[in-house]
Amino acid sequence: MPATRRVLCCTMTGMEPLPAFDADPRAVGDRLRRLRQERGVSLSELAKRAGIGKATLSGVEMGTHSPTLETLWAITAQLGVPIGAIFDPPPEPQIMRGTAMEAELLEVFEDDRVTYELYRVRVPPGITQTSPPHHEGVTEHVTVFSGTLSAGPIKEPLTAGPGDHISWRSDVPHGYRAHGPDIVRATLLMRYPATPLARPPDACPATP
Repeated sequence: MPATRRVLCCTMTGMEPLPAFDADPRAVGDRLRRLRQERGVSLSELAKRAGIGKATLSGVEMGTHSPTLETLWAITAQLGVPIGAIFDPPPEPQIMRGTAMEAELLEVFEDDRVTYELYRVRVPPGITQTSPPHHEGVTEHVTVFSGTLSAGPIKEPLTAGPGDHISWRSDVPHGYRAHGPDIVRATLLMRYPATPLARPPDACPATP
């Protein structure tokens, strides 16, 4: 099956006290609820898996609670989907904000087995972006163009300078931090494999 191609323009930045996204929170909440219900997961169970309160998740689904980007990552990881899945297709430009990085989501490629998200990343010095685990098997691949970056698993971070490429499994807590006074500019490719949780309940398992 040929891959489909989606183009998004997103920015993540933790430098200002702004909401995690600019989309209609009710539409995002509806999308999260549909994804949860398609997988037969209760509100209580998803909240427990994501490590958040049931009331918090209920508020996100109702569009009355403004979650952080880290909370959205935790929820979508437990649903087994990329974060872009919370926006109804066709995607419109969205603004998403983390703790310490800016990233323009350039393109999304997907097929039945894998979804790829390509970002242009900017990491200012002095602040660490810490991310919760993504779902099992997700990997991140970074190529640095300027500055020195420390990134990867919290317990075993990797270091990369201009022209270097690093990658790691991001189904563990991981982070990004710029070393020295310079802003890090890089590209990030995220690879999300399909998981049993990510398939609709009536989907047939893949043939070995």
